[in-house]
Amino acid sequence: MANGRMTITDVADRLGVTTKTIMRWEKSGKINRAKRDWRGWRVYEKEDFRKLKEFKETLIIPVLAFFLLFPAAVTGQEGEVSVVETQDAIEISLPQTSAAEPGKTPFDPMKYTLGPEDVVEITVMRHPEFSGKYSISMDGKLQYKFVGDIDVNGLTKAQLEEKLRDALSVYVIAPEVNVTVVEYKSKVFYVLGEVGTPGKYYMRSETISVRDAAFQAGLPTHSAAMRKCQIITPDPKGNARIKKVDLYSILYGGNLKRNVLMKPGDVLYVPSTVMAKVIRVINPVASTVGIASSGPESVGTAKGAVDTLAK
Repeated sequence: MANGRMTITDVADRLGVTTKTIMRWEKSGKINRAKRDWRGWRVYEKEDFRKLKEFKETLIIPVLAFFLLFPAAVTGQEGEVSVVETQDAIEISLPQTSAAEPGKTPFDPMKYTLGPEDVVEITVMRHPEFSGKYSISMDGKLQYKFVGDIDVNGLTKAQLEEKLRDALSVYVIAPEVNVTVVEYKSKVFYVLGEVGTPGKYYMRSETISVRDAAFQAGLPTHSAAMRKCQIITPDPKGNARIKKVDLYSILYGGNLKRNVLMKPGDVLYVPSTVMAKVIRVINPVASTVGIASSGPESVGTAKGAVDTLAK
């Protein structure tokens, strides 16, 4: 704070909010536009800070009223109550009730954790020299110009933005940083067996449901034993975990209780039916027997065709 003026970072720290929140308030017209210095950066006088503080207090009042009017909604459930500030209001998140499906936590895109081979785009407002696309190395580090290697393995987008703001504060006053994941390559799963296109697939989240994995792989073929599928979780020590999955009831019965989640590295195996295996064994034998039983002339013709191909 210089000459009694505060930067947007100073104000955000004192109010207990982020700089992005203050900018959203300003953009939506909820607060007056901040003054700018000769560099175009926001500056705040004591009177400006007082008005911002009063505005934030008006947002807290509805939250307090909720707890006073509906205490049973909070005390009647286990877990924590979180109060999250959004662009337009303050959201109150209550714990999940018993009606929620066990083990099925909805995925939040903001919680995707970065890893090797992911590609991110970093944008620093009004500073293109610090902006660009960067690939995360196999050891989980991002080679960022002017700053050096930054360990980003396991960080979310928000955590990386905060880390970059701290690193850039040496060069830029109150840097405004935005991170976008442009290529998801650090998390993969595999689909093998009787599906349209078996192979390796990339995940855009921390988990993927069996149903989504089957759709990505082109759905099971007619030879698939869909009620006997397996999810195999490899283990470096050789103690792989195998979980049975009824893919038929998920896809064609609509039983989403069995739509379990797969994690990075998991393998979805769709086996063949017994009849399909028998047919695959019989077909080559039947073809050979058919040629042999058709007489010496047919055998000679077949032998000649084979000799021709061999040449």
